[in-house]
Amino acid sequence: MNNFIKYWPTLKRLSKYVQPFQKLLYFGIFLLLSAALSEVLGPILISNFIKNILEKHEFSTTIVLFNIISFIVLQITSVILYYSQNIIFNKISIKIIQNLRYDIMKSTLLLPIEIYDSQPIGHIISKITNDTESVRELYDTILGSIVNSSVLVLIVLIAMFILSWKMALISMILIPIVILIIITYQNYSVPILKKIRYFLSKIYHEFNEIVNGISIIQQFNQEKKFKKQIINTSYMHYKYKMKALKLEGFLLRPLLNLLSSLILCGIMFLCIVSNENTFKVGVLYAFISYLSRLNEPLISVSSQQPLLQKAIVSGERIFELMDIPKQKYGKINKNLKTGKIFIKKLFFKYKKNFYNTLSNINIDIKSNKFIAFVGKTGSGKSTLANLLMGYYLPKSGSIFLDNKKIEKISHQSLRKSVSIIQQEPVIFPNTILQNITLGKKISKKQLNKVLKLSHLLPVISSFKKGIQTILSEKGNNISVGQKQLISIARALINNPKILILDEATANIDIYTEKLIQKSLLKIKNKTTLIMIAHRLETVKKADQIIVLDKGRIIEKGNHKQLIKIKKQYYKMYKSQKIK
Repeated sequence: MNNFIKYWPTLKRLSKYVQPFQKLLYFGIFLLLSAALSEVLGPILISNFIKNILEKHEFSTTIVLFNIISFIVLQITSVILYYSQNIIFNKISIKIIQNLRYDIMKSTLLLPIEIYDSQPIGHIISKITNDTESVRELYDTILGSIVNSSVLVLIVLIAMFILSWKMALISMILIPIVILIIITYQNYSVPILKKIRYFLSKIYHEFNEIVNGISIIQQFNQEKKFKKQIINTSYMHYKYKMKALKLEGFLLRPLLNLLSSLILCGIMFLCIVSNENTFKVGVLYAFISYLSRLNEPLISVSSQQPLLQKAIVSGERIFELMDIPKQKYGKINKNLKTGKIFIKKLFFKYKKNFYNTLSNINIDIKSNKFIAFVGKTGSGKSTLANLLMGYYLPKSGSIFLDNKKIEKISHQSLRKSVSIIQQEPVIFPNTILQNITLGKKISKKQLNKVLKLSHLLPVISSFKKGIQTILSEKGNNISVGQKQLISIARALINNPKILILDEATANIDIYTEKLIQKSLLKIKNKTTLIMIAHRLETVKKADQIIVLDKGRIIEKGNHKQLIKIKKQYYKMYKSQKIK
């Protein structure tokens, strides 16, 4: 009972997905009711045949034919109705799972970036694929089985009481025992099934990790280590799976079969001790037939418990993902008119960190300026860029874009006005054109302008199909530098007011890098450029260079000013010159 109360919110929430298909569901239940009724009438016909023909030894061709034809018609009707309801329940379940997966994907796409930083991707994929499949079984298998079994049990019990109330009462002993078994099974199975789902998602995560990092694993001879890791996780999954199977094997079908046999013995004993006229042969046959029919739905309901528990646990995991607070954006839908940036007393730290990644950051950037963030690895440059993109919100302090607080700018306006070119470009398995435009409709004139600015034309011309060349997964059929050029073109398509380059030219040859820098300086009169760089030669022409160290700003100025004061920037620049 406690488990039912505990999991009722999950079941209630899952049941809401059935509401759009209520009429179809009721029709399916009607077919089930009709099929069960057809099935139950069969033994009554046989009982009637035994009573009127065999016991009286009076042969009537009409009665025999009537019984045979009626029995065959009932059985065929029952089969057709069960088949039809099965199709309906499967149709409902497929549509429900489509809607559920749509909701999960919609929710997943709106999750804050920090969630992807803290959760293994394999676990998220497992929730979207495996867990939704487990929930599907709730609708097409469990729901159909429970409704079918409930209807069948009800009709069988009515028929039993009509035939003999004494034997019906003995048979009813099964029902409270089955309920007790189901409650006991729930108490023991839920923790085990949660462990099974956990280790299954862990297997997905580890396989995902191995496939994505296979080149590093082979390069550093780590095959044995990862093989051992997978074996250990698989063994833990197997261990808990066996616990669930043993529990199921003991508490469900074998135990219920034993109880059913004991009740049958009780009915036989009642026949022996009772008056010989109390129980007719036909009635006894019908009762034995009904007892097997009563036994089967009860076994079916109890055997659905593992699937039901899996579905509830999976539903919990799905809703846990869907209920994660979404990234909050403002309501200002107007695009930024200028690229002005003002940061005041900004502090930020990641959830798992004890120390601030950024501390007391104060920056005032005028529109259409070229600004550079430089510093050692881990100084907070990329974190600052991610904050400007709105991927994370400051813990304290403020960020203003075009004199508007970043928290008040809508998602659409922020993404259209601020673009980032990252060090590790993301390439989709699609054409070069689709990778640049991401499905946006743009004119040929605008496309050619972007291709010239990003210096992609020589790359495109090297392929037979040109811009319609299909790239492989992660762009494995092109170089890292070519991927970077595509990501630069992708960012420029938006005509952003603020363009952030996070080591965007690190993987490009020096000649192309210089050409791109010239192109970027041409758009400076319309866009504020923020460049994060380790190669200080690339930022010499910046209007202002901001030097970060351990999350704090330690120097500000242009190249000449910073060289003149001979501090951190000077040391970094000289060390690169020596190299």
